[in-house]
Order: sequence, then structure tokens, then C-alpha cells
Amino acid sequence: MVTPVRPMFDTICTLPLSADLFAQVVHPSEPLVAVGLSSGHVATLKLPPVDDDDVVQVHASARQARGRRGSNGTDMVDTAWRTKRHKGSCRCLAYSVDGRQLYSAGTDGVVKAADSETGRVTGKVAIPAASSTSQHKIEGPTVIHVLSPQTLLLGTDSGALHLYDLRDPAPRLPLDDTKPAFTTGRPAQTHYPHTDDISSLTPLPPSSASTSGYSKQWLTTGGTTLALTDLRRGVLVKSEDQEELLLSSLYITGLPAKKSTGSSGQKALVGGADGVITLWEKGQWDDQDERINVSREKETLDVMAEIPDGVGGFGKKIAVGMGDGRVRFVRLGMNKVVGEVQHDEVEGVVELGFDVGGRMISGGGQVVKVWREHMEAEEEEEEEVEAEAVVGGKRVAGSDDGEQDGDSDEGDSSEEEEKPKKRKKRKRGKGPTAVSSLSFAGLD
Repeated sequence: MVTPVRPMFDTICTLPLSADLFAQVVHPSEPLVAVGLSSGHVATLKLPPVDDDDVVQVHASARQARGRRGSNGTDMVDTAWRTKRHKGSCRCLAYSVDGRQLYSAGTDGVVKAADSETGRVTGKVAIPAASSTSQHKIEGPTVIHVLSPQTLLLGTDSGALHLYDLRDPAPRLPLDDTKPAFTTGRPAQTHYPHTDDISSLTPLPPSSASTSGYSKQWLTTGGTTLALTDLRRGVLVKSEDQEELLLSSLYITGLPAKKSTGSSGQKALVGGADGVITLWEKGQWDDQDERINVSREKETLDVMAEIPDGVGGFGKKIAVGMGDGRVRFVRLGMNKVVGEVQHDEVEGVVELGFDVGGRMISGGGQVVKVWREHMEAEEEEEEEVEAEAVVGGKRVAGSDDGEQDGDSDEGDSSEEEEKPKKRKKRKRGKGPTAVSSLSFAGLD
């Protein structure tokens, strides 16, 4: 059986939205989540306090209420602020590194910076138009990411990757003025790692020689390729055509190193439109080296998030949001699906994250859900590990000795030989991560 029924997480809060969710980002240090909607609205929500005994259900009738009280009368989901931020849909959201600024990008071709506490706009910039033979058209943003307090990355529908410098203070609003300052600065750099829209962006950890402590390289997916780009040197590597659409990505460290294969214990994980996660060894970006079959129904793997250490029991795990509304949990090392939950019966999961309390936040359709760790998950996981341990030995499943008890693709060669299928269009809402103050100068 591919997927055990173990839930791993229980719902503690279900929050209806007024329009389809296109973007979601979790605050780096506070129990807050910001959402961007198809209507162009952006809102910041205060999550309920962590309480294993409370289950909060927010009803549609309370949708417009500022304070949303739970069914037990004690917990509250509070809308800190909500505003119509973009003329078109809000496609991407990102917090600054310190969480003080919230950045949004919309189909109106504008990136706006706002005070994350009040929602007040502090600056904005126009996204460069896409050139064509006959006209310049508004570029749709697909991902936004804060590489460091100095650098904002913005990917677009055309495969452009714009780099903005954020070192100068953001334009600020005079106290007596209701209109924000407008910055018309161009990107410091623009690269084209892909010919198709950029579907995901994942930074690599900074090197040991880094003096800033911030990443200077990142991976992107677009169309059927993976690419590595450097802050100063541009696009360094582009993978071979994977013959399947690549939709999401994640970088994992702390995996078992294997001298026999040269594995460093660091891998990039890439979710595809065929229900398969491909694993890429650090520094070998030309082609994948492992595969995990997450969905034999070939549902799209639209978003992935690493489960925090200590949540869900033993071992490295990730959460995978799928096009059929399910979230499946994969244990790395074993490369095996170990559980799932249902976010929605109809709409796919477009965003996933974990807050400072280790709670999972899933978003898709017109619903955001908050999940707590299932009470029995850790005990069940420990029992499973003990059962898999070698009697009288030291090895457990997932160690770097012997074979992995993974969900391999052996016997599925016919699936791998199939021609690329037509793209499953997903709702444009991809937009992870964060940035600092909005102003645009030249990068070093």
C-alpha cells in the first residue's frame, strides 16, 4: 500500500476566505500568516494560541468579522488588517528577513512594500514589462523571495528573474500624506534561467566562507528544467530536459552522508506534475539521481515544506501539497510516504508552511487551515523505527548502511518512458518567502 492512513496532523482551525487563495506566507518569528487573494486583497491573520485541547472552527458567517472566536469561546483568529492591495490578483507574498515588511506582487504589474504590523504601504515599484514584437505587456509575477536584507528576487511568467537591491531605506510616507512614494527603479540585474514561467525558487545555504551568513545562490524550476543562479555570476548551470513539468522545490540538509555514493547529505527535492519527487545531489545539477513516487494517481505536487525537527516523530520529513487537495508526508532516507491529511475535497493545495510553534498552515481554494501534530504520531513513529531496527545491530531504516526501504520506481519504467503530458494549469499563487525595505540601487 502506497499511503498509510496515519493522519500525523489534526485540524485546529479552518478559516474561510472571501476569494480564492493565490499566495500565503508565514511570519518568520510570530504566529502570523499573510494571505493574498484572487480579488487583489491582502490580509494578515493572527493565529490562535497553541493548545492541544482546543479545536477552533471558524464559520463562514464570521468571515468578515475582525475577531473570529472559536467554538469553545476561548481561542480567537484575529484579522490584524485587510486591504485591497492590487487592481488584479495578488500572486506572491514575502516577509522581510526580520518580518517587519510584507511584500506583495500582483497581476497589475506592481510590487508593494508595506509595514507588516499596520499594512500601510511604504513603497512600490513597477515590474518590468515583457517585450514582444508588437507591444510591451504587463508581466505576471510568479515567485518573490528575499535572499538577504539587501536582495529581492522576483520571477515572472516569461522566465525572467529580476534582482533588486534593497540596501537603501524604503521610501516612507509623510504622516500627513495618504499616497505612498513611488519608486521607478529598474532591476539591478535580470537573468533568464528558463524559457517558461518560473514555478519555484529555493536558496542554497551559504558557504562556510560566507561573511554575511546569507545565501548567494539559488535554484529555480521552470518548464521542465532546473537551474542554478549566482548573485554575482548569473546563471551557472541548467539541467537536462526532465520531460516532465517541474512545479516545486525544496533544499534539505542533514541527511545521512554516504561515502559509497559520494553523497554529502544535502539534496534538492523537486516536485513534478507527474506525482514524483526527484532528488538532486548537491553540486550535480545536470540530472536527478533518485525518485520518490508520492502519487501513483499522478497528481501535481504544487508545493513542499520541510517539517520542523521534533514534529511528527523520528527522521527528516517533508509535507507535500497536491493538486487533489491532499497533503502527504514523506520520510526522507526511507523515501517513503508515511501519512496524509485532506485540506480540501475539491481545490488543490497551493501553499504550505510551518509557524513558530511547529503548526502546519495549508492554503488552497477559499480556505486556510491550521494543523497541530497528531498526539499519537510520535509514539507510532518510534514504534515503527524500533520494528525496522536490525536485531542486535545498530542500524535503523534510513541510515547510511545497507539498502534503503524506499518507495522506489522499480517496475514503473513504463511511466518513466511516457512522453511529457500537457501542463496541468494551477492557480497562480506561488510566492514564498521574504524581503527587506523597498528601494532599488545597483548590486555589487
